Amino acid sequence: MLLIPIYLSVLLTCVLIIFYAERKLASFIQDRLGPMQAGPYGLLQAVADLLKMIQKEDIVPTNADKILFKLAPFVIFASVFMGLAVIPLAPHVLASPSHMGVFFVIAIISLDVVGLLMAGYGSGNKYALLGAMRAIAQIISYEIPVGLSILTVVICCGTIDLQVICFQQSSQYLQSIGASSYLFGISQFGDVAHIGGILTWNIIRSPALIISYIIFFIATLAECNRAPFDLPEAESELIAGFHVEYSGFRFAIFFLSEYGMMLLVSLLGAILFLGGWNSPFPNIGLLKLADWTNGDIHSLWGQFLGCFWLISKALLAMLVHIWLRWTFPRLRLDQLMNLCWKYLTPAGIICLLIVAYWRLLAI
Repeated sequence: MLLIPIYLSVLLTCVLIIFYAERKLASFIQDRLGPMQAGPYGLLQAVADLLKMIQKEDIVPTNADKILFKLAPFVIFASVFMGLAVIPLAPHVLASPSHMGVFFVIAIISLDVVGLLMAGYGSGNKYALLGAMRAIAQIISYEIPVGLSILTVVICCGTIDLQVICFQQSSQYLQSIGASSYLFGISQFGDVAHIGGILTWNIIRSPALIISYIIFFIATLAECNRAPFDLPEAESELIAGFHVEYSGFRFAIFFLSEYGMMLLVSLLGAILFLGGWNSPFPNIGLLKLADWTNGDIHSLWGQFLGCFWLISKALLAMLVHIWLRWTFPRLRLDQLMNLCWKYLTPAGIICLLIVAYWRLLAI
C-alpha cells in the first residue's frame, strides 16, 4: 500500500512529460512552434489544459445509461493502474509481487475492453457505439500477436514472473549460475556474462526476440488505439469514437488512461526485451561502468538507478509512439485486419517456434 503513491506519481509524471513531448514533437514535424504561452517554452500547457477540463460542465446525455456512462472512464483507468501494480520499477520496488505477472498484465489489458463497451453503449449514441465496437474488434484481434510475442520471452526465460525476467537479464544473475549469454544465439562469441550491459538483454541473447519485439511494439500500438491504428477515434466518420459524448473531467480521465496504457505497454516491453531496470552500460576495463550505473541492487541508490533506467526505456518507446503518430497516415479497417492476421500473427508463430527450438538446443 505504501508504494501506491509512488506508482501514481510515476504515472502522472510520465503522462505530463509525454503530453508535452507529443505537442512539441508534433510541432517540430509540422514545422511550427507548438505551445509557447503557458509558462516558459509552454511547460505549463498540460496544467492549463487540466484546469480547463476540470472547470467544464459534466454533461450526461438524456438517453444515456447514466450508471454505465459515469463508471466507464474509471473502469478503464482502474484497469490500467492495476496493471502497473505488478511492474517491477527496481530490484526491490514492486507494489504487488506476483509469480504470474505476465498473465496478470495480459488480463488487465483485456479488461480495458469492458470500459470501452460501457462508454460506447452507455452513451446512447450510435456513433459512440460504433467507435466502441471498432475498438473492441481491434484490441481483441491484436491481443493474439501480443500474446505470441510475450510467449517467446516466456519460453526463453522459463518464467512468467516479471521480476525474475529482469534478474535474468543482469550480469550478476548470469555470473551466479555460471551461464554464458548467447550473443545472437551463438555461444562461440564468448562469455559476455562478465561484460553485462546491453549484451545480456533478451533481444541480444536470442535473434528471434528482435523480431518478436517489433511485433510486440506494433501490436501494442494498436492496443492503445494510437495512430496509425486510431480507427475507433476516426473524426471523419465517427466524430470522436466511444468518448464522443464525454466532457470535462471524465474526458480527462479517458485522456489520462490512453497515455497510461502507453506507459504500461512500454514498461512491459522494456522488461521483457530491453533488460528491465538493468543498465545498458557494460563493464569495460577498469571503469566498471555497469557497477557504477547499476549500483548495489540492495542500496537506495541502486533502487533509484533501477527506476531511472526502466522509466527512461519506457519514455523512449513512447516517443517512438508519438513519432509514428505524426508520420504515418491512418490505416483503413481492412488494412488493419490484414496486418494483424496475415503478417503479425504468422510472424509471431514463426518466432515462437524458432525460440522454442533454440531453447531446446540450449538445455
